Amino acid sequence: MSEYFTTLTVALGKFVDALQTQSQEHIKPLHWHLACRLVVEGGFRPEQITPTPPFHVESTGTGSNRRHRLIYDESQAKAGEQVILGGLKTKNVDVVISTKELGPCLAISVKGTVGAFRNLTNRMEEAVGDCTNLHISYPTLVYGFLHVIKANREDESSNLNDVAILSNGSVADNIKRYHDTMARLTNRVDVRNEASRYEAVALALVHTAAANRGELLVNYPQSDSLLLFEKFFPTLYRMYDLRFVYSAPALKSVTERLTQLPQRLT
Repeated sequence: MSEYFTTLTVALGKFVDALQTQSQEHIKPLHWHLACRLVVEGGFRPEQITPTPPFHVESTGTGSNRRHRLIYDESQAKAGEQVILGGLKTKNVDVVISTKELGPCLAISVKGTVGAFRNLTNRMEEAVGDCTNLHISYPTLVYGFLHVIKANREDESSNLNDVAILSNGSVADNIKRYHDTMARLTNRVDVRNEASRYEAVALALVHTAAANRGELLVNYPQSDSLLLFEKFFPTLYRMYDLRFVYSAPALKSVTERLTQLPQRLT
């Protein structure tokens, strides 16, 4: 695997191992993973994504006989964020799918927190503001918010404000409160719904211990939570298809995802 194309566990392992968090270097491997996943799993064209994943698509045939093949090509990789003009201010967004015909269609903001969990309330306020800002300008935008949290255990830290997992294995109360608040900001279905709600939100706690470093906690959020990471991408894909494909058949040639795309990863 290259720096541009890594598994989720590898990307999150770099996140929990990072010592410096002021730059965005500790979270950029996750940006690359998400962008690549939108191509390999989601069927979106790599040239429409920022950061641009290390792929290009070869197409042959016409009409119903048209076939596509995904080629791994590191020369196509381009780092960066996309600046989107919101209703109140511009916003640098971590991962964006945009077309020249429609502008930004799908976007993912990523937040990583390694400690000081008492400040999660501030993250919630920022998330509300960012979502509202972009939906004012682009009410059809399918917007996802992914928050990864370093699951520091009580026996690993002397500062209780940095503890996510208590000694008895339960999740700290401030993270539970944050979860419950963010659950009210997800599942925006219709463009006429509240601009402050995301189409999808995921909260992911990441193991720090060597044996499971970079893996997601499986017991939190709970299986019935709206914020499960496993639900994040399926929700984004479903909302994108409903909004840009099924509701707009005249734009199908522009918006349809290349599902079941054969891959040649070399």
